[in-house]
Amino acid sequence: MTAPARPLVFITGASSGIGQALAGRFYAQGHDLALVARNTQAMHDWAASAGLDPARYAVYGADVSIADSIVDAGMQCLARQGLPQVVVANAGVSWGIDSAEREDLGVMAQLFATNNLGMAATFHPFIRAMQARGSGTLVGVASVAAIRGLPGHGAYCASKAAVVSYCESLRGELRAHGVRVVTLLPGYVATPLTRDNRYAMPFLLTADDFAERACRAIMRQTSYAVIPWQMGVVAKLLRLLPNAVFDRLLQGRQTKHRHKHTS
Repeated sequence: MTAPARPLVFITGASSGIGQALAGRFYAQGHDLALVARNTQAMHDWAASAGLDPARYAVYGADVSIADSIVDAGMQCLARQGLPQVVVANAGVSWGIDSAEREDLGVMAQLFATNNLGMAATFHPFIRAMQARGSGTLVGVASVAAIRGLPGHGAYCASKAAVVSYCESLRGELRAHGVRVVTLLPGYVATPLTRDNRYAMPFLLTADDFAERACRAIMRQTSYAVIPWQMGVVAKLLRLLPNAVFDRLLQGRQTKHRHKHTS
């Protein structure tokens, strides 16, 4: 395993949206990039259009919903570029489900395979080496949807709540070894994941605005950050509402809107 000449960041879901914006921000700050997604052509096209130095990035094709696929991408990165300083598990999917429909149990399983097992598999190849080095940062991208369950989005909300708990557990396991874990909870960000939303999205950020704030949190090794902070206040207030009030507030919002986005 080689030691990168510059700090290296490994980012899943790098073909669009938040992942691509984070890649651009880290590159501007002097990091080399390991770009990971299923759509390798989109990553190559973006890197070329952005004028990235080919010596400073590599592209890896992987499906984070398949553990062996993303683990293999991580192993390729270690062999080709060395051990990253930062690993960002960003790739995710968002689907509405109806638990009364049998087929939606499979939808929920696929969502968890991507958003949860896929995150653990993204981190897996790097943990032992980071522990041995005594440094590194693992970043899990959750959502403010983790804070309260939303009608029609039970699987997505549950998966993101699981991301928060998983990262919290991992943080406790790795802190003594010098490895930090950062949990990011985006509010509404203008990406393909939110493009078809049919409801108001308060405090909406562009992907670049989110990436700027997220990079600051990551470099500070902030353990838990809601971005933008105003959305965190709203989410916490919703958490404090009595269930009866919360249920009335969201009455009629249940949909089975199957918005899918994968990277």
